[in-house]
Amino acid sequence: MEERPETELISIPATPRDSTPEILTPKEGGKSSVAWTPTSFISPRFLSPIRTPVKKVLVNMKGYLEEVGHLTKLNPQDAWLPITESRNGNAHYAAFHNLNAGVGFQALVLPVAFSFLGWSWGIISLTVAYIWQLYTLWILVQLHEAIPGKRYNRYVELAEAAFGNRLGAWLSIFPTAYLSAGTATALIIVGGETMKLFFEIVCGPLCSSKPLTTVEWYLVFTSLCIVLSQLPNLNSIAGLSLVGAITAIFYCTMVWVLSVSQERPPNISYEPISSPSFTSSVFSVFNALGIIAFAFRGHNLVLEIQSTMPSTFKHPAHVPMWRGAKVAYFFIAMCLFPVAIGGFWAYGNLMPPSGILNALFGFHEHHISRTLLAMTFLLVVFSCLSSFQIYSMPVFDNFEASYTHRTNRPCPIWVRSGFRVVYGFINFFIGVALPFLSSLAGLLGGLTLPVTFAYPCFMWVLIKKPTKYSFNWYFNWSLGWLGVAFSVAFTIGGIWSIVDNGLKLKFFKPN
Repeated sequence: MEERPETELISIPATPRDSTPEILTPKEGGKSSVAWTPTSFISPRFLSPIRTPVKKVLVNMKGYLEEVGHLTKLNPQDAWLPITESRNGNAHYAAFHNLNAGVGFQALVLPVAFSFLGWSWGIISLTVAYIWQLYTLWILVQLHEAIPGKRYNRYVELAEAAFGNRLGAWLSIFPTAYLSAGTATALIIVGGETMKLFFEIVCGPLCSSKPLTTVEWYLVFTSLCIVLSQLPNLNSIAGLSLVGAITAIFYCTMVWVLSVSQERPPNISYEPISSPSFTSSVFSVFNALGIIAFAFRGHNLVLEIQSTMPSTFKHPAHVPMWRGAKVAYFFIAMCLFPVAIGGFWAYGNLMPPSGILNALFGFHEHHISRTLLAMTFLLVVFSCLSSFQIYSMPVFDNFEASYTHRTNRPCPIWVRSGFRVVYGFINFFIGVALPFLSSLAGLLGGLTLPVTFAYPCFMWVLIKKPTKYSFNWYFNWSLGWLGVAFSVAFTIGGIWSIVDNGLKLKFFKPN
């Protein structure tokens, strides 16, 4: 990743809510000095001998400087980039973005993981993963301003600060970019197939029009994503994130409620799906655990969401960010756990590889009203359209950062639009080449697992520097290396699943 030039200056915000100037914290000898503030010289000891009028003036000045905030070392090009162009975010925006990023189509394939793990290991794995990722989420929120006067606005920037410029970029750029692009590809698969089913339900069996093929529905969905992607920055899609969050909660609830309210299929079993060999069984379990890891995939956006908020000494950004994140992850738990448990209870080992939505349509197409089914599928489409935007924003940010670094000027609208059109169609072609979801989800979960479960633990140790050999030190190092080991195992499981299934795996009914 190319290092962007930075200068010490006072930022000039674009909106009144962004009027918080930020400046660099002084350093001594190349190392961060004791945290300095513009008001550190106005201490009670300094004020005590001064007469009351002068003291009041200085106290008022101290309050003003604390309200204005700290002055941070800013990259002037940040004002041109989608992630940091607007800094008027708040706790509500944080909740919308985190919920939109944290719950979505990945919940639909959680029952597939349970069909390989069974009741006990499925629930244990999902619970441990939820608690683990909630802890690493808290770490990222705290590390956003770990050094006074410096904000790490992107995941890559924090990785470079922790691991060094070269190693940090090498470790973080690929998994975060792969996570964004892989999620966008999976969203095209889910969104396109769901639009196809929605049309079939609405049109009915007597429809005379010639239906579009699956690939053509992918193209329709991709075109809608490209149109919505023209919104300029992360804060501008807050409304879309709200729509995505609401629709995700509703369709997750509808899917599991409709599933458990219907009669279960005959010959259902809750024993883990058996494989022809021990090796195949092990890889299937690894792939299932990768699916669970992929369910918690939003950590590559945490720092980016927090960077859209103003931050001062008196009102640091981590307070509203953590408040919004807690609300979001409460609803995420209310979506993921019922879908996984209810879906496995309703279909057991008969769960198709593409998830609960396909099972609902396949087993109960004639038992549930067409209106309810159509509404459920339409909510899925809206949620996928919204999720595509927030997961694509870091990629758009990288495209435009490369352009502004070379030209030293903002990205023109036509260039920005061109980047987003090309990105959308690249993901479309990948979706056509890999039209299967559960194997792709397992591979994505394995390759990107360090972003959520491992790297934040290492970053905490390297930046916060807890006492060596203390519990905090041992705990974070152990979690980090355990996450790396799981990443290797789950990646192997995902690759094996793709090779084993090949093009036989379909997300929905064949044409």
